Amino acid sequence: KSPPLKKNTFIMLGEKHQRQKSQIIIDNQSPNNNKKKKSEVQNQKIDYYFNSYSTYNIHEEMLKDKARTGAYQKAILGNSYLFKDKIVLDVGSGTGILSFFAAQAGAKHVYGVEYADIADYSIEIIKKNKMEQKITIIKSKVEEAELPVDKVDIILSEWMGYFLLYESMLDCVLFARDKWLKKDGIMFPDRAQMFLAGLEDRKYKYRKINSWNNIYGFNMNCIKEVALAEPLIDSCKKEFIISNICKIYDIDLYKVKKEELDFMSGYQIEFNKNDIFNALVTWFNVSFNKVKNKVVLGTSPFENKTHWEQTIFYIEDDVYVKKGQKLWGNIAVIKDKKNFRFINIKISYHFDDKGKKIVQQYKIT
Repeated sequence: KSPPLKKNTFIMLGEKHQRQKSQIIIDNQSPNNNKKKKSEVQNQKIDYYFNSYSTYNIHEEMLKDKARTGAYQKAILGNSYLFKDKIVLDVGSGTGILSFFAAQAGAKHVYGVEYADIADYSIEIIKKNKMEQKITIIKSKVEEAELPVDKVDIILSEWMGYFLLYESMLDCVLFARDKWLKKDGIMFPDRAQMFLAGLEDRKYKYRKINSWNNIYGFNMNCIKEVALAEPLIDSCKKEFIISNICKIYDIDLYKVKKEELDFMSGYQIEFNKNDIFNALVTWFNVSFNKVKNKVVLGTSPFENKTHWEQTIFYIEDDVYVKKGQKLWGNIAVIKDKKNFRFINIKISYHFDDKGKKIVQQYKIT
């Protein structure tokens, strides 16, 4: 559910202020404004994460992502037999689009849980589409929500962030699973996988990283270290992938525990051409498997572009590699201690068993 950011993943202070300002505007225009008004001070106390999802433009970005929304529509309506007469929980329901799909598929009732103020609009949207008897929005954090049912048959959520785990929304989905999902219930989606490959991207790397060596004749290369620590969220061309693909993480949403979302994985890739190795690039897939008509939502450079794009980790020194040469390494991912929605990433790599091991630290904020 990642909001659209600029080319790097840092949310600058000015952008945060803009989001807070936008939140105040959208709250004043809310359909329930006459019933409940919030002051600017109260808005600023809300977790910035929910603040950012209270603005319509973020939801517009996600709704217009055809690969994303279309995959959920296909998975739900293409497997309507699963939803017929079932109780569905939509975690982080936003505008309610996935709840509408579930209702279309024949669900007995859909409960959407959304804490951001976009929930006020989704309630109005439900009324305008005469779906009040099928869909109920509960404006609450998942951990504080009270459902009018003890258990649900299906948990539906679009929880993925940049680099799959950014923003830690999956924590909420797992909380809902453990509290409300029936023993034979369905997770939608039910599996997520992350992949890694080598990348040649020296032109953009030069503009982003090496340009700090000379800014209008001044040496500012002390900023290079900071720039290297910022993974780039961008779409890379498939022809820039210069190795095979290695799976680095596999999540079974029926079994995974919250603690296992911090992980370490080894990887090995083999370069498929003579080229300059500038970066490692990662992406993810999520899939709907416990169904007759399986659907996979992919975010790789080989598929249609999504708003998640890919995550690029530039290495400090470019390396000339030959076809058939192998690269070994490890990637460790852990939530930031100060802000659990941020991610700290450590990547190591070396070119043979006895070669020098290089270690770089990154942070997605």
